[in-house]
Amino acid sequence: MMLVPPKQTHSMQPARPETWARWRHALLKTALQNLEKWLRILAPVPRASVLRPHVPAIAATVATLAIVVVAMFKVDVAASEWSLHAPSWFKAPFEEITNFGLSGWFLVPFGIVTLALAAIISPALSRMTQSVLLALAARFGFLFLAVGVPGLFVAIVKRLIGRARPFIAAHDNPFAYKPFIWDPAWASMPSGHSTTAASAALAIGAIWPSTRWVMWLYAVAIMSSRVFVLAHHPSDVIAGALVGVGGACLVRRWFAARRLVFRTRDLAAYPGPSWRRIKAALHDVGFGHSPTNI
Repeated sequence: MMLVPPKQTHSMQPARPETWARWRHALLKTALQNLEKWLRILAPVPRASVLRPHVPAIAATVATLAIVVVAMFKVDVAASEWSLHAPSWFKAPFEEITNFGLSGWFLVPFGIVTLALAAIISPALSRMTQSVLLALAARFGFLFLAVGVPGLFVAIVKRLIGRARPFIAAHDNPFAYKPFIWDPAWASMPSGHSTTAASAALAIGAIWPSTRWVMWLYAVAIMSSRVFVLAHHPSDVIAGALVGVGGACLVRRWFAARRLVFRTRDLAAYPGPSWRRIKAALHDVGFGHSPTNI
């Protein structure tokens, strides 16, 4: 069965409600079946050797944690004091910039595309179309998990750590903690925005290397904004970036272990389908016009 929207009749009468209901039911059923199949592929834990970090990664992690500790003692108070008294004309742009560090900017579109692909991929489609759409689904599924997994981890951990944000009365005390208190004002470490920005920069740059410099400029802008708007200490931002990079790398290795999106040997991305093949696949599903040559 081709999963395309019901067409209007020659008399230009709209499709009957029951026709639309059957079409929506078919799409939902197909989406659930595909999502279940994909989860069964991803769920098993891969070999330990694939997930084992290399010496450079361990050294970088230890060095970053040392920087976090040094920042807590030497930088946090000074940075918060400066941000507190910074002129409003300087902070105003960052009040807007920081909103683009919310995870929804990535999770919503990545999730929608993944769900849409799950709904339209069907055995009735040609083998070429299925392979193109599956390749896209794997990539957008990776992007969703690479941002969502470290983001979920930080959303829980930061509330268990209970570090005071610099905008409250204890802005001059970077060691003010109330562990296990579920209060956003005491959820400063690690920075969730920084986690999102760093994981998105690494994940998107891993699939499309030409975007790396743009994505890391974006990440630096988001991380800086969190300090300038007194939402986080510098050490929070560095810790969030560490979690974001580490989490995205772990998801990348998880996919590579199954030869999905990335090669196992060097973690480089497999070549993705061309725009021409994507257009042809969408035409096969029922959207757009097919190109003359593939």
